[in-house]
Amino acid sequence: MTQKNIKHLTLLHSNDMHGDFLAEEIDNELVGGVSLLSGYVNQVRRDNPNTLYMIAGDMFRGSLIDTEFKGISTIEIMNVLGPDIVSLGNHELDYGIAHLLFLERCCKFPIVNANIYIRPTGMRLFQSHKILQVDGMKILVMGLLTEDIMSKAKSDMLLGTFVDLTDAAREVGIICNSYKNVDIDFTILLTHIGFAEDLKLAEQLDPRWGVDVIIGGHSHTYLDAPAEVNNILIVQAGIGTDQIGRFEIEVNTDTNSVESYTWETVPVDDAHCERNEELEHLIYDFKKVTDEKYGAILTSMVRKATHPSRYQSTSAGNLFCDALKKQFGLDIVMLGSGSLRAEEIGPIITVGDLLNMYPYDETLVRIELTGKELKRGILHAMKKSFSAKDNDSEYYQFSKGIHIVYSTGSRVLTEARFNGKEIQDDAVFAVGLELFHYNNIDSFLGLDREAVEGRKQAKTVTGNIRTAIEEYFREHNALRPVYEKRTETTD
Repeated sequence: MTQKNIKHLTLLHSNDMHGDFLAEEIDNELVGGVSLLSGYVNQVRRDNPNTLYMIAGDMFRGSLIDTEFKGISTIEIMNVLGPDIVSLGNHELDYGIAHLLFLERCCKFPIVNANIYIRPTGMRLFQSHKILQVDGMKILVMGLLTEDIMSKAKSDMLLGTFVDLTDAAREVGIICNSYKNVDIDFTILLTHIGFAEDLKLAEQLDPRWGVDVIIGGHSHTYLDAPAEVNNILIVQAGIGTDQIGRFEIEVNTDTNSVESYTWETVPVDDAHCERNEELEHLIYDFKKVTDEKYGAILTSMVRKATHPSRYQSTSAGNLFCDALKKQFGLDIVMLGSGSLRAEEIGPIITVGDLLNMYPYDETLVRIELTGKELKRGILHAMKKSFSAKDNDSEYYQFSKGIHIVYSTGSRVLTEARFNGKEIQDDAVFAVGLELFHYNNIDSFLGLDREAVEGRKQAKTVTGNIRTAIEEYFREHNALRPVYEKRTETTD
């Protein structure tokens, strides 16, 4: 019997780190942070030279350190962490494409993306793929980010992506087929499109292309075991740095396929990981700057405001929407729930606390919606938010006066009230909406932007929502954040 040629590969992976740089003390144990994460990755690399570490997008956003230095701090920290390869996430585009290209020049690791391009020329902005060499094996790695996920960049008319999963799958095929005469031993897709979309993508990939693993991000999915579709293993490692995904794979280099594997998520804590003190010193140098700049107190509240889930009304959502409504005399403020990035704020609120909760320099626009459009838009958003098949969704926090009840069973609004009265189709409301959401109003709310603008042009009421809320906090003390279920669901 001919002996198989088997080689071992250890594959470590993270995604959606979102500036989660510092460890937290939980039950007398240090948990998470890139110092412990780096210590773990370095230990695995020492124990097993056939190790690759990959990050599937969204290194940026979520911390003062990242926001203050516009990602430069993150790249310096990632350079010490030393991933072998990284793909782009949607938040890598938050500081603008020109700044991202500058940050790429600062990287000591490769960034791959197969499908962001310049519209007029069709030229890619990044390497589409890279072949990594491990113990004589050629490992092909591609990065993918589809247009639904990259909606932040739609305002840049020079920038585009392949439109959907079918186009993305076709591009995978083109790249894989270009290596038909090269002995590629293992193929990995490093995606940032959400777990549900990864499953759909795997269905569309021709087995002859030889894709073995999809390592994904964006949906912050925790798994007990890899999904398997079309003989492709699909994984994700939740969010942040509290855990890391780990594959142990036996690669059959005769058939260029997975002979066997194990996979787990490993806790990143001081029981499993050693600290990287050099990296800690770098992080605290950055933190010293942000602590001095953002320690000023804005206001105090009688209790903290919380935001435990982006798919429910929260007291923090109520607080921010009510502040904007009062500041600008709007009927209704709809704030994207995902724009609130921390789980709680207060009772003492500093400049840094506000920046942690709302890290965006975003514009608030005033638009006019009829009652019919308002109800249609809210219903559209609710349907998408509670569809397991839809990753491109946004739940909304609302200002005082709105009360919505959505039936997840019949997928209808069973109640839609404003100031206690049923919302009439012909009523007209002055609605405050983030510019990002207005630019994507067709996708997020299912409304025709031309029809909305045809009635009355959108008007900017503040060029920086965070600054407006900061001024509100400075002018108001002893705030009493309330938890009202302004949106509810029933079966």
